[in-house]
Amino acid sequence: MQLGDKKLVMQRASVGKNPLGSGGMLANFQIPGLSMNQVTSATAGPATEVLCLMNMVQPEELEDEEEYDEILDDVREECSKYGVVKSMEIPRPIKGVEIPGVGKIFVEFATIADCQSAQQSLAGRKFANRVVVTSYIDPDKYHHREF
Repeated sequence: MQLGDKKLVMQRASVGKNPLGSGGMLANFQIPGLSMNQVTSATAGPATEVLCLMNMVQPEELEDEEEYDEILDDVREECSKYGVVKSMEIPRPIKGVEIPGVGKIFVEFATIADCQSAQQSLAGRKFANRVVVTSYIDPDKYHHREF
């Protein structure tokens, strides 16, 4: 697609695809709590029962109680389509305190298969005009809130 004097190349997100693509250039993501090293290996590693959803919410969206509850309900409803959701965590910002995991959503499924099904369906989808990035999380780290 031509965009002024530049050419814009668009590509649909694909699980397991090399994020550097054939051109060797990585798109500039600005995801709270996610470093560029994590973007290149976001779906790497063994599948677990815990899925981390990134680039779905901004810290300021989590401050309002009503908006937070709505996000929690929406994500729980969507994830329940892929299996039993055992628990969910959406770390919220606290002024003046560094809270790990703010901007990420953690969903624990009953089985690894359920989690894989959700990951395959949710990765690359849009939520609030943002492309969802997913990653598996170690269940022990999740339960110890090591986000």
